[in-house]
Amino acid sequence: MNDIRRTILWVIFGFSMVLLWDQWQLFNGHKATFFPSPAPAVSSTAPASKPASAASVPTGQAGVNAVPAPVAGAAAASAPGALPASTPSATKERLVVNTDVLSLTFDTEGGTLVHSSFLKHKDMVDQSSGFVLLDESAARVYVAQSGLIAGAEGGSFPTHKTLMTAVPGERTLKDGQDTLEVKFESAEVGGVKLVKTYTLKRGVYDMTVRHDVVNTGTSAASPQLYLQLVRDGNKPPGESSFYSTFTGPALYTEAKKYQKVEFSDIEKNKVDVEKQASNGYVAMVQHYFASAWMLADGVQRDIFLRKVDTNLYAVGMITPLGAVAPGTTKTVEARFFVGPQIEKQLEAIAPGLELVKDYGWLTILAKPLYWLLDKLHGFLQNWGWSIVALVLLLKAAFYWLNAKAYASMAKMKAVNPKIMEMRERLKDKPQEMQQAMMKMYRDEKVNPMGGCFPILIQIPVFIALYWVLLSSVEMRNAPWILWIKDLSSPDPYFILPIVMTLTTMLQTALNPTPPDPMQAKLMWFMPLIFSVMFFFFPAGLVLYWITNNVLSIAQQWVINTRMGVPPQFNLPKFK
Repeated sequence: MNDIRRTILWVIFGFSMVLLWDQWQLFNGHKATFFPSPAPAVSSTAPASKPASAASVPTGQAGVNAVPAPVAGAAAASAPGALPASTPSATKERLVVNTDVLSLTFDTEGGTLVHSSFLKHKDMVDQSSGFVLLDESAARVYVAQSGLIAGAEGGSFPTHKTLMTAVPGERTLKDGQDTLEVKFESAEVGGVKLVKTYTLKRGVYDMTVRHDVVNTGTSAASPQLYLQLVRDGNKPPGESSFYSTFTGPALYTEAKKYQKVEFSDIEKNKVDVEKQASNGYVAMVQHYFASAWMLADGVQRDIFLRKVDTNLYAVGMITPLGAVAPGTTKTVEARFFVGPQIEKQLEAIAPGLELVKDYGWLTILAKPLYWLLDKLHGFLQNWGWSIVALVLLLKAAFYWLNAKAYASMAKMKAVNPKIMEMRERLKDKPQEMQQAMMKMYRDEKVNPMGGCFPILIQIPVFIALYWVLLSSVEMRNAPWILWIKDLSSPDPYFILPIVMTLTTMLQTALNPTPPDPMQAKLMWFMPLIFSVMFFFFPAGLVLYWITNNVLSIAQQWVINTRMGVPPQFNLPKFK
């Protein structure tokens, strides 16, 4: 029973340990490492035309595609790389289209979206530029493609490699204008012409993408529409080495809900996801931002994930269009989202899309915490003070649980001198010492575990808040006071981490000293070790921790005083 007292030490630092352990272990299928190895460079062939050709719809290879067996052969036969419509890159053009929140670049090869910049979310390095998500350059590949492939009947149709003509029109959303259309028309391929129309709206990051399939031939055609996202497997630039967030493909269906897939699983052909559905979306996710293709509910689609080339991967959907008679047009509308993970906006776009903002296994607690944080921000208009206010409310909600824990610790502190004397007196008689200690606990009405359970109950709530603060794009470039200009970046002068370290040490000094000398040393070493980690954590997370520490110290001080246990500092004694 002597070991029971160790629990008090571990509970004091339990929150720190759980957070760090949660980071080091699998984060919902994503392996997080303390010092992850550098991400592999993009293959030198990635930005060129070869991957784009390989990145066409699945071709029935390698077992990772979702194309039904009868269609796979036809799909392979109509792979865009074999199409005569694949035009030399010298004839391609790129169009820049601007709304009030987006700057997009389209390539006339396939009418593909090859670049996106967010005007209201600045780049962390170059504050004069918007954050870039989609990109096709020498360093990165991340594009949104769509096109047609053949069904079971075979044939060749316009793909994302087919040169298209941009229909003249406005390229900038003007004042007083709410929508902007960008249209691309392909040449006839296999008796079919594809007209692709992007409709962008003011103030939002999702758009309608209408695919008009026009049969200009003399016989019926049965193409299939594919929608896909192609991305390299690199981590986003600037990601911290001290915490890791998920980067990779994801999908959502009503049947299996939200599923994430590691690039490494695609590489190893170990993908296990729902491959057919009539609802949901496919997405590419990274810290703070995401992109997603969506079809209307009720539209049958096959879902695929596959390796396209070295360090290049695709996630997408294929939907059959049925027979298109000569001289007729069949239209399929899709929606495309590319933007920040703002929870309220994601919820309004499509069911389950808000899950790309991943809170992990504590989503059920994190979502109401974010809701409350957002409400506080609506009142305070400052995310830093909103964090302080939220922690204050949580501490108030758990006041009585904390009071019980601190009262138990105060009792332990009061009897600690007697325990230390007993341990010294009976150190050569361990069995007698155990019995004497149990008797003392009964006589003094002290429960060594009394300070543990109330705190353990709260740990999941505070871990959930941790993930809320780490995942919320609203913290990006959000100032607090004075030198803190960005709550999502580390404190540039390390003032907050130093304050956090001091408050953690003060809290440690107020707690009972463990009788075991080794435990006593650990009680001081552990806060120092964990505090070093927080020197590189976002300022918003450190602010939250400081607030929690200060309120805990204040409550502990008050309770100790009420119980007649004068506050005293148990300073370390290292020999």
